Parts: sequence; structure tokens; C-alpha cells
Amino acid sequence: MSHNRGRSATRLAFYDSPAIVRSRSATPLSPEMSKILPYVSDKTISRHLGYAGRSMDMGHARNYYNPARNTIYSRYTPNDWGLSNQMNYSLSDKERAFGERLRADAWRAMKETDARTRNRQNDVTKKLGERVYDIAFWKSELNMEINSLCTEIANLKEYRRTCEKAFSDTANPLHIAEECLMHREKRNGIDLVNDDVEKTLVREVNVIKKCQAKLKKVLDKAAVQLKMNRAAQHALEIDAKDKHHAQGLDDRIQQYRNGSAGTGYYPGIESIDNTITIPESWARYTQENIARSQKERAGSERLRGEIDATMRQCANDMWNMFNTVNNAFNARIRETTDARNRLQAHLQRTMAEIFDMEKNIELLRKAIQDKEHPMKVSQSRLDERTRRINVELCNDPVMKSLQREVSEIRESVRILKERLKASELSLARLMKTKACLEHDISVKENSLRIDSQYCMGMRKGFPMDPKVGPIFQMPTC
Repeated sequence: MSHNRGRSATRLAFYDSPAIVRSRSATPLSPEMSKILPYVSDKTISRHLGYAGRSMDMGHARNYYNPARNTIYSRYTPNDWGLSNQMNYSLSDKERAFGERLRADAWRAMKETDARTRNRQNDVTKKLGERVYDIAFWKSELNMEINSLCTEIANLKEYRRTCEKAFSDTANPLHIAEECLMHREKRNGIDLVNDDVEKTLVREVNVIKKCQAKLKKVLDKAAVQLKMNRAAQHALEIDAKDKHHAQGLDDRIQQYRNGSAGTGYYPGIESIDNTITIPESWARYTQENIARSQKERAGSERLRGEIDATMRQCANDMWNMFNTVNNAFNARIRETTDARNRLQAHLQRTMAEIFDMEKNIELLRKAIQDKEHPMKVSQSRLDERTRRINVELCNDPVMKSLQREVSEIRESVRILKERLKASELSLARLMKTKACLEHDISVKENSLRIDSQYCMGMRKGFPMDPKVGPIFQMPTC
């Protein structure tokens, strides 16, 4: 009995000792157990499984010191088992509720985004249609204005052609008048008087030249106006071409649908903004082009009226002057040669002045050329001083003097160039004056040889080319 009690005590002491030295096993979970137990992170289940202020690790069991003991007693208690089931149930309910809410939110998001995308696409398609309509409207306005401007350009060309014929018609009367002045120089003695015929012939020449100047002026205006019309037409055509291209493009992309071919991804295209106008400036640009064309058409119409009035006025003036000269030829004729001598004197002085001016221009050019070397020296010095380093880059008096020197040389060259330009312009004016004087001397010399018989023989009818046109045949008033 005592032996049995001793054996029982020994067995109790043997089994009680692990309770004192019992600790967590450092061995990992066996593969079989890892397959059975679910994996739970520390931040979810293990954090919420704590009991009485301590955390329960479902991934590791309590191992006793004696391995044989593990085969006899279970590692967990029924409470642990029930608590684990309750936590799994709670986690399942929680995750299923979260999944249901997420599915509901996703469904609502799909519906909302689909409706928003569809509405936005319909709105864009509608706006594209409105844009195509606006482009078509302005394109039609441009085309109508282009047609009107083309018609006006054709009319102005016809008026210019008629005016050019009238201008050509003035050449023959002027030639006859100058021939009369040339033949009357053959008179000698008392016949060389400055009579009414001489004055009327000169007046006729002046009238014809004034008419030529008027016609030339309106011809120049017509040429400028045609250029302005063509520029306005070019602007209209460019605008119409751009609108035709934009209309075709917007009309084509308006037909795009979700299943249309040719659509594709262009990453980052929404961040590219290469626009240069806004709807207001876009419409204003076309309005300005149309307004410009209308303004040019109005100016062209006024110019056509001015051309017609100028041609009629020139025809009347030349016809009246022609009759006045013919009536004066029945009286005595007087002529003078003083004008020719004075013109020759002016011509000689002008030629002397031209010679002096040419020498002056050569001296000015030489003076400008002499400034090249000083400028090179000054700028070379400045360039070398830019290679100083550190604190030696000082804006010292030498630097200021060099800069002042360059400025003074440049100013001197500028003054000399201005003088040279003024001298060249003066020389050109002198050359032009010389040409005018030579022409006037030629006219006066020809007028001293005029003969009444020849002049009256040439002036029986109004001189003109019948093939050109009847603008100078009779008064147009």
C-alpha cells in the first residue's frame, strides 16, 4: 500500500512537474495542422480573439513538455473551439455584408457612369451637329460673298480695260499737238510771236497731260483696288476652304458611334489643347472677312464710278480744247524762243549741280569707309576686355570710354549715311529734273518749227485710232 502510494506520488510528481516548466513550443506548426487551420493575420482575428486581456494565437497550440502527453490530452479547450467558430461566423457575416454593399455600390456606379457617359456622348453629338450647322451657314455666306466679289472684280477689270484704251487714245492727240508746236518753229521774222495759238497749243498739251495723269491715277487706283479685292477674295477662299475641311471633319466624326470603325485609344489626347480661337473670335473672324470683302466691293463700285466720270471729263476737256486751238489757228501767230534759252540755262546749272553732287556722294562714301577701321579697333578692344576674369571685370573708365567711342563712331556713321541718303535722293531728283528740262527743251524746239498749213492739215479731224474706241469722238456730257 505504501509502495503503491509511493508510486502514485512519484507519478503525480512526474506529471505535475511540466505544469511548472511548461512553455510555448518553438517548433513550427505541423503541415497537417497548417492545412486544417485557416490562416489569420495578427491584425484581424488574433487581435479580436483575446480573452481576459490576453491574445490567443490560433496558429500555435500549447505544447507540454512531455510529447506523450500531447497524444493523450487535446491542445484546445471547448471554449476555444466555440470561440473560434463564433469568430469565423462573425467574420463570414461581416465579409458577406461588406461584399453585398460593395456589389450594390458597384452596380450603382456602373448604372450612373453608363448613364453619364451616354448622356455626355449624346450631348457631344448634338453639339457637333450644331457646330456643323454653324459652319455650313458661314460657309454659304462666304460662298455668296466670294461670288459677289468675283463679279465685282470682273466688272472692275472691264472698266480698267476701257480706261486703258482711253489712256492710249490720248497719245495720238498729244503727238499731233506736239507736232504742231514743232512745225511752227520754222517761221521767221515777225511770225515768231507768242500769240493765242501758241498759248492754246501749250494749254492743249497740258490738258492732255493732265487727262493722262488723271487716267493714270485712276488706273493706279484700279490696280491697287484689284489687289485689295484679290486679297479679300483670297482671305474668303482660305476661310471657306478651312470651313469646308472643318465641316467635313465634324460631319464625319458626328457619325461616330460606339461600334464605328476607325475609333481607337489616344492616351493623353485630352490634355492637348491646340486651339487658337473661341466661338466668339471664330465667328468674328468670318464676319470681319465678309465685312472686309463688302468694304472692298463698295470701294470698287465707287472707283468704277470715278473711272467713268474721269473718262467723260477728260473727253469733254480734250474735245473743247481741240476746238479752241482750231479757232485760234485763223488768227495771227506769234512765237518766242526765250523759254528755250532759259530752259537750257537751267539745264546747264542742273547738270553742274549734278556733277558737284556726284563728287559730294563720293566724298561721303569715302568718309563712311574711313570709319570702319576705328570701329574695328574699338570693338576689338571691347571684345578682348570681356576675357578678363573674376574681379578684374571692372566697369572702369576705359570700359566706359570704349563704349562711348563705339557709340560716337556709330553715330558718326549714322549721320554720314543720312547725309549720303539725302545726297542720293537729291541727285535722283536732279536727274529727274534734268530729264524734265530736256523734255521741255525738246518740246519748245519742236514748237518753233510749226507750220500753219501742216498743223491745220493734221487738225481737220480729231486725231484718234478708230479701232480703240469712240470715247474721244464726241463730247460725252
